[in-house]
Amino acid sequence: MSIDLSLDRIRSFCQRVDPYTRPTIHIAGTNGKGSVAALVSSVLQVSGYRVGRYNSPHLIDVHDCITLNSVPISRGLYDTLRTEVERIDTECGTRLSSFELLTATALRTFEKEQVDIVVLEVGMGGRLDATNVIPDEVVLVSALTAVDLDHQKFLGSTVESIAFEKSSIARKGRPFVLGPQKHDDIQRVVAQVVRDVGGELVVAAPARSTARNNRIPFETAPQPIVAPLALHGDHQLDNAGLASTILQCLITHPVPGFAPLDFNPRLGPLSITRGFAEVRWPGRLTYHSIIFPGLSSGPIKILVDGAHNPASARTLASYIAQSLALVNKSDFTLSFILALSHSPPKTPTQTLSELFAFTSADFPFTLRLKIFLLRFTPPEGMPWIVSESPEEIAQVVRNLVPNAEVHALTAADKYGENLESALRQSVERSNEGVFTDSEDAVVVVAGSLYLVADFYRVMDKMNK
Repeated sequence: MSIDLSLDRIRSFCQRVDPYTRPTIHIAGTNGKGSVAALVSSVLQVSGYRVGRYNSPHLIDVHDCITLNSVPISRGLYDTLRTEVERIDTECGTRLSSFELLTATALRTFEKEQVDIVVLEVGMGGRLDATNVIPDEVVLVSALTAVDLDHQKFLGSTVESIAFEKSSIARKGRPFVLGPQKHDDIQRVVAQVVRDVGGELVVAAPARSTARNNRIPFETAPQPIVAPLALHGDHQLDNAGLASTILQCLITHPVPGFAPLDFNPRLGPLSITRGFAEVRWPGRLTYHSIIFPGLSSGPIKILVDGAHNPASARTLASYIAQSLALVNKSDFTLSFILALSHSPPKTPTQTLSELFAFTSADFPFTLRLKIFLLRFTPPEGMPWIVSESPEEIAQVVRNLVPNAEVHALTAADKYGENLESALRQSVERSNEGVFTDSEDAVVVVAGSLYLVADFYRVMDKMNK
């Protein structure tokens, strides 16, 4: 099955079921929309609201992309509602795609559970994405995170065309919050889209980091909010600024039909500080530790990140470079475990050249690089997503990082076994056999959220 962007099928389906009525925050973007959704949800939860959230793709199991107060719905509830959606789809002949079936299941879940508010992440693009089927009257705020080149086959070959598609979730009479952008023309395109639809453009300011804290802009507070941020990376300051502006708009742009929500007394510096400190967003610059008996004397740090395109790879590389600047060792081993999936015109070389750009820097220590290439488990319900060949990726890596130790793990249909093998090999030193200090090495798992999902499955297996 291929991707067919259209609202015709899911609109037809929605005409045959009870209307969707939940107050909704709708978020699009190339990178960062999941982080912004997690930040907004966390603040709303600590403010006492019952929050439904829909992110895609799922991480480990298909139902974990639908959460109630950040907890995935049960497999039983998912199966019940998914079966109901599939039955209606069959009876009506709407022939929903896999993503449309999943989106319809999410919307039915939130309606059945009567959540107070929904944070809805766009799947791809925006204008023709299945999530854009929600009616105008339920939208509280729409928002756009950083826009960059990705999915050009479906969204257009320029950042301007992609920005048009993504900002087309804007709604008449409602605020549209634009997050910080790296490309100058994006604000012009977005402003025109929002103007044409009759919305109100609100430009978010990034949070600022000082030596001791983060300063979060919040217009209704007398001064910036000083808050810790549980998410790693400087790019999360942009996401935090966007999230705080979305929350601010809930106060400054109330919807009369949803007056019982009354955000003004609940949302403020205390809830934002707590929500930002407590937010969890697995697989995005997330650290874990694993002990390998006989291979390491202590836990080995694993940095897990779903970077899968040039822009997100650039962000990951920047974070790695900043972290390496803090290394106080004469010898440091950095291992990468990578799996990639690309659709034209995006190529592995574009993503990997950004990821390994930091290797050209001069470090005051000997940096040893080990790089393992493998395939990820095919994601449930998405047969069009296929791993790149590890052998072909290995050749790209050898050209980009000629001094690295490169391994391609090619055992067919042994996704978890290959990953576990790569993890073990990554902590072996050819000349010593064991690490004397857990700070002597870090392992980075990246390239695809589907590989990140495999990592969490392996970690769960090792912990049992």
